[in-house]
Amino acid sequence: MAEDNPTENLQDEVSCSLCLEFFQDPVSIHCGHNFCRSCITQCWENSEENYPCPQCSETAPQPNLRPNRELAKIIGIARRLSLRVSRDGMRWDRFCWKHQEVLKLFCEEEQIPICLVCRESQEHRLHSAVPIEEAAEEHKEKFQAHVEILKERREKLMELKTVEEGKSLDLLEQVDTERQKVMACAKELHQVVEKQEKLLLERLAKLDEEITRKQEENITKLSEQISSIGKQIHELEEKCQQSAWELLQ
Repeated sequence: MAEDNPTENLQDEVSCSLCLEFFQDPVSIHCGHNFCRSCITQCWENSEENYPCPQCSETAPQPNLRPNRELAKIIGIARRLSLRVSRDGMRWDRFCWKHQEVLKLFCEEEQIPICLVCRESQEHRLHSAVPIEEAAEEHKEKFQAHVEILKERREKLMELKTVEEGKSLDLLEQVDTERQKVMACAKELHQVVEKQEKLLLERLAKLDEEITRKQEENITKLSEQISSIGKQIHELEEKCQQSAWELLQ
């Protein structure tokens, strides 16, 4: 004779016989049986005189719902226990906590894994759902597509950086050429153009400083953007290497 599974027995004891799920706001009725408050209320919705027990059929002249706080405490313990116990060597974080079924589907509207029983429930019946592996592959494809976009953007930024560096060098060379011309003229006509030489050198010095400053700012910004995109690419590539469960979590 096969041994009873104490975990499954406990789950049976704390499950409503009407909805077959863990009791929600458990209440006891006249015969002592327990049900979810909402389940028994809905069951008796059309009753006027006799209120039969859905489990043993014993009737009562009026509804008498008594909150079962002790059962509610036991349900809390059962929920925590179910998350720590493995079944058939599989992890319980891959099981539906409501129905104790394997999470095989991914609800695209809610963006959460669901089981086959959830799929047929009112909560998810109208939602689009796909197999877990298919959802993971779809997310991987999106990540990989975004990686390609980021790589292209990085290449364009690197090209802009190279062009910017070339422009700055050309401008600096032109400034140096002009400086040499001014200094040559100043030597020949030192007394005549002394004041003019000083003025022009100051202007050129400011232009040199401004060009260098702008160059450093532009190169710094481009380097920061390239570094940021590199980090994003690295993170996304790491995600693409993760398992389906790790990726969707």
